[in-house]
Amino acid sequence: MLELKHICVDVDDGNKEILKDINLTIKDHEFVVITGPNGGGKSTLAKVISGLMPLSEGQIFLDGVDITNDSITQRANAGISFAFQQPVRFKGITVRDLLELSVGEKIDENRLCLYLHDVGLCPKDYIDRDVDGSLSGGEIKRIEIAMIMARKTKLTLFDEPEAGIDLWSFNNLIDVFGKLQKETKGSIVVISHQERILNIADRIIVLSEGKITAEGAKDEILPQLLGDQMKCGFCIGEGIDFNE
Repeated sequence: MLELKHICVDVDDGNKEILKDINLTIKDHEFVVITGPNGGGKSTLAKVISGLMPLSEGQIFLDGVDITNDSITQRANAGISFAFQQPVRFKGITVRDLLELSVGEKIDENRLCLYLHDVGLCPKDYIDRDVDGSLSGGEIKRIEIAMIMARKTKLTLFDEPEAGIDLWSFNNLIDVFGKLQKETKGSIVVISHQERILNIADRIIVLSEGKITAEGAKDEILPQLLGDQMKCGFCIGEGIDFNE
């Protein structure tokens, strides 16, 4: 279980608040989608949880242990995975290397092939390919998701996983979420405003201008989000475009 207590993030020497007193609990085996207008603080919150961005105030607990001051590596070792909106490329590293680095051990050929097959990549074409500029954004995204599946951590964070992938990959992504949750029995947190992803959530959280303005079960929150796409009733300022 992940617990966030009074999380605040300030930038520009405290002159700009990005997150404002966020209190949130992610239960075990829960699929949570965080949505809201652009600039509302969604990606910042994911980076704070993973350790990529420091918080200004507050505490973070994972299974009751305070990880507030833990490094990115310590949080990864504790069981947190983070999938970037724009995955990083690594010159001189193959897909095989990257998958094995993600789990910290050698992976047999059958398992490697299975992970790549699950994300729609032909293993023989990709397993020894360099993770460099020759790969498209969609290919890099799929490889990153394969890494997440290989790690099988207790908490997985996805920052707009649908960004840059084609329709087939997006359809496959929905299946990947289900398989990942079943295999890891862990919690998944996805930042997205895609209706199809919102529609498979156990719980939806709306974040607007750095504040949680609504949270609840999908059947409670989603109808109100989709009622008027030009103006979400939970959002401060601009609404959410669920067709992007």
